[in-house]
Formats: sequence, structure tokens, C-alpha cells
Amino acid sequence: MMHDQIPETALAWHREGRGAALATVVETWGSAPRQAGSQLAISGAGEIMGSVSGGCVEGAVVVEALEAMGCGQPRLLSFGVSDETAFSVGLACGGTIRVLVEPVAPMADLLSKLVAIRAARKPVAYAVDLTDWSRALLAPGDAAEADLRLRSDKAGVEGARFIAPHNPPLRLIVVGAVHIAQPLVAMARLAGYDPTLIDPRETFGAAERFPGEVILDDWPDEALQRLAPDARSAIITLTHDSKLDDPAIAFALRSECFYLGCLGSKKTHAARVARLQAAGFSEAEIARIHAPVGLAIGAKTPAEIAISILAQVTAVLRGA
Repeated sequence: MMHDQIPETALAWHREGRGAALATVVETWGSAPRQAGSQLAISGAGEIMGSVSGGCVEGAVVVEALEAMGCGQPRLLSFGVSDETAFSVGLACGGTIRVLVEPVAPMADLLSKLVAIRAARKPVAYAVDLTDWSRALLAPGDAAEADLRLRSDKAGVEGARFIAPHNPPLRLIVVGAVHIAQPLVAMARLAGYDPTLIDPRETFGAAERFPGEVILDDWPDEALQRLAPDARSAIITLTHDSKLDDPAIAFALRSECFYLGCLGSKKTHAARVARLQAAGFSEAEIARIHAPVGLAIGAKTPAEIAISILAQVTAVLRGA
């Protein structure tokens, strides 16, 4: 799930005395616009953050949420094309969704713990029984169903319980604080990634060029060793300098990163492959590299190239 700030927003509204509820998609069928686990925070004044349908049923959910805040009881809503209200709520495309609406007041202590765990960047699963509304936070190893959801990063119903994983943000590690990296890290952050830049060159890695971003000035392989990329990490090399890129690539190829992309032409990549082969990397290991980096969309400008890179990272992440 994307590491958004929706639970944090709902908790803040509650603490400010404004009232709050959380609406969560628990199940979908057909062409539902949002996946299970998608959330919408609603304040007592009708303010919203997030979405459960991309705009289709939000109005109806807000009304139900305000009523739930009044009585303090959760409720499970269903919307679909077969309902008499289908067209009024905008699901005439054929999708069906079930939405759990929970007033924050009765669950504020548990939500506070969830927000603290998310802030600590630790994995946790939120579980709620849809028959008696009992709730729990499950750490990895607490329950097989929670482990499954955390590994797949997909929310869903297991028996009578809805389980939503809250994993730390995906990481995007960029080697080379070049022009392309400027729009790339900004776009990645919007897409839910936690970006880190690596560049030992002081001129390129100047904080003024990347306000607010984490920039490491270590040699790339040393920085990667510190960062310990895992299966929720994507690594991209952009320096176009083999002295900097090659150590990073060598480290990345033997890490668990789910994506490795490298800037450079086909000729540049052929020379890179020859160096990696000479260094003892296998054909299967080298085949993990996406090069030239990015989808072939005819990108020319730094921003367009950044779009093509992030699109390719997304395609790999989602198995497309």
C-alpha cells in the first residue's frame, strides 16, 4: 500500500476535536476503481482526504461517515451496478465495492499505535473482525494471514477478518544527482516512494539542487551497503560514468532490489555488459538490468525521461 498520510490525517482531526472517520475499501468485484485497502478520511465538517472510488461514491460515504460519527458505531457499505442507487453513486461501469466506515473516537488508541508504527517505518497489519468489530495490530509472525498480506502488500478479507498491510514506503535509490534526478525524485515521492540520492561529487549533490532530499556523498557501493536495499527498493544509476555506476550496479545485482535501471545508450550498455561479464557476473544476473533505462516513449527532456523511468519501475513493481 502506498504510505500516504490518511490515518495520520484522521487521527489529527480527532485530536483537534473536529470528529473523524476512516472509510476503507475491504472488497472489490469487477471494474472497481480503487483496490482493497484504499482509504478516505472524513472530518466532522465533511472534509475529506484520500478516496475509496476515485470520486464515484465518496458523497454517499461521507453521509454514512457523519452518521457513524454520531452513533459511534462502524458500518459496512456495499455499492454496485445492481443497486438501485448505482447510477447516482457512479458505479455504472459494472464494479462493486464494499466499504468499511469506522468512527475514529472508539479506536483512537489503536489508531495512535498504528500511526506510531508507521512513523517508525516498521511493517504492521491492521485487522478488524467484520462481525463484532474487534480490532488488532499484527506484527510479522503474529498470524499467517497477516504475514501473507504483508508479503503481497495487498489488503483483503480472510474469513471474518479484514486485514490491511501497512508496509514502510517503497524506496527509490538514485545514483547520480544529475538533471534527470531532479524531476525523478519529485515524481517518485508523489507516487509513494521514499527517495535517496547518492553522489560523491559536491557540485552535483549540492543541497540547493535538491531541497529537502536525502543526499549521500559516499562512494555509491559504500552508500548502498549502508542503505541495505531490499525487495521494496528500486535502484537507478544516472551518472553515465562507469567509475561511479559500475560499483553501484555490481552491488545492486546481488541485492534483493526489485528493479535496477541504468542510463546509457545500447552501445554504452553493451560495454557495461562486457565489464560485468569480465567481473564474473552471470548472464542471468546481468539480465536483471533495465537498459537503456525507462519505457520507450520517445522521451527527450529530463522530465520526460523521468516519466519513462518511473513508468517502467511501476510496470515491474506491478508485474506488468
